[in-house]
Amino acid sequence: MMTTSKPKTLIAAGLAIAAVAAFPLASGNPYYIHLVETIMIYAIVLFGLDIVVGYTGQVSLGHAGLFGIGAYTAGVLVFKLAAPLWVTLPAAIVVTAGFGALLALPALRVTGPYLAMVTLAFGTIIQILINEMSFLTEGPMGITLTKPSLFGHQLDETEYYWVVAVLLLASLVFVHRVLRSHLGRAFEALRGSPVASDCMGVSVYRYKVYAFVISAGLAGLAGALYAYSEQYISPNTYNFEQTVLFLLAIIMGGRKTRTGALLGAAIIVMLPKLLDDLEMFRIVSIVLALVVAASSWVALKRGKATMQTALIPVLGSVALAGLSFKLQTMTDWRLSVFGLITLFVVYYLQDGIVGFVRNALNLRGHAASDADDAAKLNPQGTGADALSQAGGLTERGSSLLQAKQVLMQFGGLKALNLVDLDIRRGSIHGLIGPNGSGKSTMMNVLTGIYTPTAGSVNFAGRSLAGRTSSDIALSGIARTFQNVQLFGEMTALQNVLVGLHHSYRSNLLDVALHLPRYVRESRETTARAIGLLRFVGLADLAGEEARNLPYGKQRLLEIARALALDPQLLLLDEPAAGLTAPDITELIAIIRKIREHGVTVILIEHHMDVVMGLCDTVSVLDFGQKIAEGLPAQVQADEKVIEAYLGGQAA
Repeated sequence: MMTTSKPKTLIAAGLAIAAVAAFPLASGNPYYIHLVETIMIYAIVLFGLDIVVGYTGQVSLGHAGLFGIGAYTAGVLVFKLAAPLWVTLPAAIVVTAGFGALLALPALRVTGPYLAMVTLAFGTIIQILINEMSFLTEGPMGITLTKPSLFGHQLDETEYYWVVAVLLLASLVFVHRVLRSHLGRAFEALRGSPVASDCMGVSVYRYKVYAFVISAGLAGLAGALYAYSEQYISPNTYNFEQTVLFLLAIIMGGRKTRTGALLGAAIIVMLPKLLDDLEMFRIVSIVLALVVAASSWVALKRGKATMQTALIPVLGSVALAGLSFKLQTMTDWRLSVFGLITLFVVYYLQDGIVGFVRNALNLRGHAASDADDAAKLNPQGTGADALSQAGGLTERGSSLLQAKQVLMQFGGLKALNLVDLDIRRGSIHGLIGPNGSGKSTMMNVLTGIYTPTAGSVNFAGRSLAGRTSSDIALSGIARTFQNVQLFGEMTALQNVLVGLHHSYRSNLLDVALHLPRYVRESRETTARAIGLLRFVGLADLAGEEARNLPYGKQRLLEIARALALDPQLLLLDEPAAGLTAPDITELIAIIRKIREHGVTVILIEHHMDVVMGLCDTVSVLDFGQKIAEGLPAQVQADEKVIEAYLGGQAA
């Protein structure tokens, strides 16, 4: 099904492609042709960098080094072996992706500033190696190339421009398809909540490496194209300054958008040159001020911005335009103006220029449109059919999970002290106790977030010892969290689709070429995700970002996402916390339906009416020890339980 916006998007894309293709013929100026060519090459790097920075949320300062590896792979092959273009480009991609994997495997075990330092060190080492390995790279002297040949024909500047344009389009389609697939959702989930990603069966470490390798491959392709474009490469080109420019381009253009990468590439190529031409700088600054003023006015009228947030970008752009007319020359002010522009965009336009315009004009992303289309499928369905695969009705009453003498110790604190649990198939097992009694710690032990100090946990006849959270999730244990752990920037539909990640068998090639297997799996999982949203009453909100949902709806969305894993055992950690009375009634009905479909439930809850009304068996923890277990009525009358909750002797 196609929304009315999609034909407009296709028309706009067709016009853009035609304009890029016709530019050399319309311009005829080799300088401008080369300038646009450089923008396209940088855009390919930024497509890849955005996967790492924008989607997975990692900070890489090593992409200039990867860019250099791609350039030198092509340069060395041409210089030493006179290799043709169809050999050098694939070789650059493979070699750079290999280096990306070597960097990612150890580096991505650290995060934040530590990852930035590791990747920065990598970039510095690559630059030093290129400079010192003169037997291969010609060292400081660099390597001189000519434009490549195709089918025996030496390409001129215009013809090579078209080659770059074709590869830019291919890279754009490839990245766009990957990021809209289950792989892209996995990457984005890592940024939203690494813990929840692991508990949805998406291995955080594995997909970080996967993202980095894809990003490195694109950097290698761009590096090889850059070598041919400049016809000369030297070590000094691929330095720290280049890496910073790449990062600034992503931030200024806007992350998680291919348009932002293209705009960012244009900015870092054009802005330094623009600052050399005072008249052109004045014209552009005036146009920029008008565009920002119009966008801010629209945002203000639509209630998307306050007066203060709308005025700051306007005043900044107007001040820039005024400054351009005060200056008589750009020579002494070039770097200062460049720095001020960068600082302004980074500080006040944190979603980048594209993000600012999109928010101001209230433009919806493709994810929301796709979700709205998908929600129209089978509008009369109840969603129960989507849950039919979630559990099994066999062996009801037999033991599903056994925890024996579980000890979880943090230094001198015993959060769990020799706790036993026996969870029966098809039951709702309550786990209650005062705050700090160890309930959520037990959840974390059962899902592999914590490794117990001692004791054993067996699920469906297999030990959980030494298994990762993602492996445990895929074996049939799903959970929600005490503090909601949704992927906030993703839609409700995308959140559930992350839970259905295990349903895909498609690989990167299937996704890139949209082969029948991927198309079929994508259609089936989307239909099932809508069914699960309908099951919890959220189908009408499929296109809404999770962070914008009311708190009660976020709780229900977590349950739908957990059910997408087809669990045998569902762990619900305080699902009624913060809910209104009508929401709690709705929640109770949903939990009962889940049990009816054969899913065993462990319920942590402080609402005693919910526990007593739902649970078959209740276990009580206090200070990490199990103090009671039995039928709800028995536990409710137990003196130790009353004392634990009331803090005194039972009457």
